[in-house]
Amino acid sequence: MFSAGFTAVYSVCSDAAGVAGNLFAFVLFVSPIPTFRRILRNQSTEQFSGLPYIYALLNCLICLWYGMPLVSPGIILVATVNSIGAVFQLVYVSIFIAYAEKAKKLKMSGLLIAVFALFSIIVFVSIKLFDSDDRRAFVGYLSVASLISMFASPLFVIKLVVKSRSVEYMPFYLSLSTFLMSLSFLVYGMFKDDPFIFVPNGIGTLLGIVQLMLYAHYSSKSGENSREPLLDSYA
Repeated sequence: MFSAGFTAVYSVCSDAAGVAGNLFAFVLFVSPIPTFRRILRNQSTEQFSGLPYIYALLNCLICLWYGMPLVSPGIILVATVNSIGAVFQLVYVSIFIAYAEKAKKLKMSGLLIAVFALFSIIVFVSIKLFDSDDRRAFVGYLSVASLISMFASPLFVIKLVVKSRSVEYMPFYLSLSTFLMSLSFLVYGMFKDDPFIFVPNGIGTLLGIVQLMLYAHYSSKSGENSREPLLDSYA
């Protein structure tokens, strides 16, 4: 009786952490909307870069595949969050291509095709060449590498904040959402005893703590933000 009750509570806590991670990730997925409203309004991509959305799309697709039952049974909440993320990134990339100059349009279209080609190869290789355990390890290592590479953006922002001694270019709610999402999936990965989830999100949690500490340290010296966050231009 006690064992069954503990298992039920453990399962509920695990699912709660995963659902929380999905909710906080949704905040991150919608954060570029102001940038794309501007692109739609001006019918131009101006100086914005579309590359981060291409990288984010590939990351979401790889992590989506890792969360699928065929690869990793029992972590469907990883698949749900990354399926939503992939849809958002695909929409962003499509808008960018629609309003970009010809050279950017061709480059982004080529990269989009390359992303889906690479993802198709990963799916094909993981199914055809690996059994269930090796398949999980193969895709898991790819997802960890992909997630860690995505931390380049927070590192850039942290360096900028320290250099400028200002949090003007580090929106508080974006940093908070990143921290809470990483923390939620860190806990979820620990409940699931899955290092491919809790290791990269542990790194993300530490980076989130650093950002929040920097915000607390420099916010009193920054004054009111008078310009748009730099993240909008890099997003």
